[in-house]
Formats: sequence, C-alpha cells, structure tokens
Amino acid sequence: MAQKLHHIIISLASNYNQEANLEAARTQLTQLLTEVHFTSAIYTEPINSLRSEPYLNQLCKGTTAFGPELLSEVLKETEKRQGRTHNEDGIVTLDLDLLQYDDQRFHHRDWERSYVKDLINEL
Repeated sequence: MAQKLHHIIISLASNYNQEANLEAARTQLTQLLTEVHFTSAIYTEPINSLRSEPYLNQLCKGTTAFGPELLSEVLKETEKRQGRTHNEDGIVTLDLDLLQYDDQRFHHRDWERSYVKDLINEL
C-alpha cells in the first residue's frame, strides 16, 4: 500500500553567505521531498535583526510522507548541518520553516510578510 503524500510549503531564508546557503538547502530539500518546486529568491530587509545584511528568501512546495513533527525535526537538523546556531550574533546561515502542511498553516506572522504574499503566487 502506498504511503499518503502530504502537500507542504517551506520558507527558506539566510542572511549570511545567502546564495550558497540557499543553494545547499535546495539540494537537501530536493533529496528530502518529492514533486519539489522552488520560487524565485528575493532579497528583503531584515526585521528585528542584530545584523544589517539583507535576507535572501525563497519558498518551496513539495510532497512528503513524513508527519509534520518529523518533517520539522528534519528541517531543524538541516539548518544545523548548514551551520545554524541560535547564538546572539544575528547570523542566520539557514532558516527553514514549515509554513503549510496539507491544509494546516504554521508561522502565521510569516504569511503576512510581503515577500511570502508575493512568492506564494509562484507556487
């Protein structure tokens, strides 16, 4: 019996070595998910950040057999492998947030951000 696939949307962001970090994330997500599609990547000004470097943001749509909790754990592990720490220097090598899992939305404030509203139309 085939596993049920869930439709998901993930937000990708980086404010340090942005192009390389998002490229590495795309590679990881392509291996992790099926039916993967990425939006274009756009730079945005930081919000409440200790650093003035802009963020590079992108959305990813795909399918997975993972449940939302396991998928979130895998995303956090991917961030760590990319060098993400949660120290106080404001460097975000990679931030991967599960925005939507089937019909369930997460990170509700992110949905209000203009770049999410713009990029969601590319999915």
